[in-house]
Amino acid sequence: MGKKGKKEKKVKGAEKTAAKMEKKVSKRSKKDEEDLEALIAEFQSLDAKKTQVIETACSPPSPRLNASLTPHPEKDELILFGGEYFNGQKTFLYNELYIYNIKKNSWCKVDIPNPPPRRCAHQAIAVPQAQGQLWVFGGEFASPDGEQFYHYKDLWVLHLNTKSWEQIKSPGGPSGRSGHRMVYTKRQLIVFGGFHESARDYIYYNDVYIFNLDSFTWAKISPSGTSPSPRSGCQLTTTQDGSIVVYGGYSKQRVKKDVDKGTVHTDMFLLKMEAADKWAWSRMNPSGVKPTPRTGFSMAVGPNNRSVLFGGVYDEEEEETIEGDFFNDLYFYDQGKNRWFTAQIKGHKLDRKKRRRGDKNVDVPTAGVESPAEPIEVIKEIVAEDGTVMTIKQVISDQATTATAEENSEEEDEDKEEAAGSQVEPCPRSSSMTAIKQGVLYVYGGMFEVGDRQFTLNDLYSLDLHKMEEWKVLVEMDPSEY
Repeated sequence: MGKKGKKEKKVKGAEKTAAKMEKKVSKRSKKDEEDLEALIAEFQSLDAKKTQVIETACSPPSPRLNASLTPHPEKDELILFGGEYFNGQKTFLYNELYIYNIKKNSWCKVDIPNPPPRRCAHQAIAVPQAQGQLWVFGGEFASPDGEQFYHYKDLWVLHLNTKSWEQIKSPGGPSGRSGHRMVYTKRQLIVFGGFHESARDYIYYNDVYIFNLDSFTWAKISPSGTSPSPRSGCQLTTTQDGSIVVYGGYSKQRVKKDVDKGTVHTDMFLLKMEAADKWAWSRMNPSGVKPTPRTGFSMAVGPNNRSVLFGGVYDEEEEETIEGDFFNDLYFYDQGKNRWFTAQIKGHKLDRKKRRRGDKNVDVPTAGVESPAEPIEVIKEIVAEDGTVMTIKQVISDQATTATAEENSEEEDEDKEEAAGSQVEPCPRSSSMTAIKQGVLYVYGGMFEVGDRQFTLNDLYSLDLHKMEEWKVLVEMDPSEY
């Protein structure tokens, strides 16, 4: 048998194994899901009592993670939907809808009849069609003890002009999952990856589905080329020509009974339409300063066709323990140059001039030259209600890592000017929600850990990606929540 025949046989074997695993997971999780369906139905009966749209000005939403934060396609607003919160004993799931008014820095809760069931780890995309729509697919519901999971495969649309929810029932879509990713390109929603988990088994996906926003139909595609391995928690971004970049993610596999080994993916792939209904995968090899390995990071497309990556966590996994290092750094990925580089907060121009013209003994490095200055460490302490002291360390670099010499154009020299003084910035975290609207990055919530305790955030920061001068605190972290 030739090499091609062996390769095809190997691929078919892998597909059969995946199909068997999915059948096994589906069978074992059926009872769990039936139990959770009854609980979900109870919540839906409560939601059914809503008969009219009620908009209420409110304080910032309570702490949560794995929600969706989406820029409104027409207005200066951000739309927050769903999410989860764990208080140390119990898991809470949400299907609340909040609108953040950017100009007024104010929140509004919008109660709408017949919303999607409570969920987290779903995906939401806003499109300009029909005066603005928010599309929501998939996600998961967890039992209060966090031991059982129900994975949704439903598709919903929120009509933003009429403030009404509608479930779109179209056959042939993805199976139930969470941790998947969804993007919008050329009047289509593209769904990739994710995972399905029961109390005993799990499966990760690398399939691709397309939902056509004109015909309201699903189609599963089989791109040519080498595809990414199955994974969840990766990030998808779109390019100017409608192609899709896949970066990172996480998956795990069973190495022996009751022992799983996790893999943090750092590879990149491009999914490109080559002809009508014909797509192809290709592996990407970007240059520059790449992000360190991590999961739980957030990513969005900013100005000048640059994707922005924020935060995340890297877990050191032993057989019985997991230690996590949380991040609050920023990376840019330049789509045109296929290159990563670290982002730097420059400080105000006035501050930079003062520092240059000040004490002659202060060594101010020039762009592209490594600074001998040590990073500044800011330490904050927050005391929780039960007496637990959380020490949050924020390491603030005086000089961001610069990229290769070929990038030292005048524009990028300005981008790399050193920061003046310490900067306010979000504390290290994972699973935060990010959105970019009119060139401004918004970071909301997420979580970090202190020892065995998980702390969920509800603060909100913004950063002007055109100026890169400073983080602004729009909603401060509230110690009373802990």
